[in-house]
Amino acid sequence: MSHIDPTDEQISAITTSTIDTPIVMVNLNRYRERAVYDAPGSDDDVSGRDAYLRYGEVALRAMGEVGARVLWGVPTEAVFVGCDHDAYDEVLAVWYPSRAAFVEMTNIAWYRDALVHRNAALEHASILACTGPATPELRRPGE
Repeated sequence: MSHIDPTDEQISAITTSTIDTPIVMVNLNRYRERAVYDAPGSDDDVSGRDAYLRYGEVALRAMGEVGARVLWGVPTEAVFVGCDHDAYDEVLAVWYPSRAAFVEMTNIAWYRDALVHRNAALEHASILACTGPATPELRRPGE
């Protein structure tokens, strides 16, 4: 099982969903110390974080194409509850106007091309799909 890419079942669940409400994807990222690209000599010797920033530049443009917005993104400090395997380097919350918008973004060819940087950057990742508010803003639970 990959801890970077979704499984076929996870892809099917989001692409066949009939739920049409906004969604917030909470990204938990643990970076490699040095990026690992599949093709030897394909990129500079960069940190995992720097490789993710290469992906992020393209992802932000793709998000704009589908009406998505980054709500929040911060580096993590430490695991307060949990074990060492629960440690991540960064947390990002990204709002999409619908699941269909998220799927639309993943179908943009130039966005998919940039996934090479995401894959080189990440040692471990989790993405949690959450029901999103009607507008792209942070809210307290129950609002």
